[in-house]
Amino acid sequence: MADLDALAIARDNMVDSQVRPNHVHDLRITEAMRSLPREAFAPLGALAYSDADLPLGGGRFMLKPMIMARLASLVLQANPAHVLVIGAGSGYLAAVLSLAGADVVALEEETRLTNDALARYASKVQAATGPLKAGWPASGPYDAILIEGAVMEIPHSLTGQLAPGGRVVTIIADDSASGALGRAVVAESAGGAYGHVKAFDCTARLLPQFTPAPAFSF
Repeated sequence: MADLDALAIARDNMVDSQVRPNHVHDLRITEAMRSLPREAFAPLGALAYSDADLPLGGGRFMLKPMIMARLASLVLQANPAHVLVIGAGSGYLAAVLSLAGADVVALEEETRLTNDALARYASKVQAATGPLKAGWPASGPYDAILIEGAVMEIPHSLTGQLAPGGRVVTIIADDSASGALGRAVVAESAGGAYGHVKAFDCTARLLPQFTPAPAFSF
């Protein structure tokens, strides 16, 4: 019981010291993060509530709580009914969005990252396995697509899976260096073309599946 109490306190501290001071006041998000046992989704359970990205291996990371919360806030701004999370990992952020009221599809291609936490704590989430850059058109169209990590650009294959008025939320990296400065963006259609608006600056590692192919010079 003492350990459970300590974890509950850690969740409250995470929300009160990392999430709310960084302009996230949507009760759907903060209450979901207070209730979800983040340690069940994290490989390094003891570090689940630290203000740091957690390494998952193979160049993949679980984003720090503050970044996850701010991305979730951008997704939920338009009250989307149907959301695709790309690069969902073990599913924590997909679970947050589900508990916040969205119908969520969580796409991951590396099955080693998944565990039973998503099924236990957010059973309404549809788990899908496949290439991240291809998205998951079978369950589309989506009101919002969240790419959970940094990319150099948003593939057209993903914007084509949006419903009219839908948005893509992700982090655009300034360059391909690991942990480089980037910016969280919201991409929406304007006159048939997608442009993105910066929401906030941040750092995040590139998702390996979205790393550009090396260019050859002669």
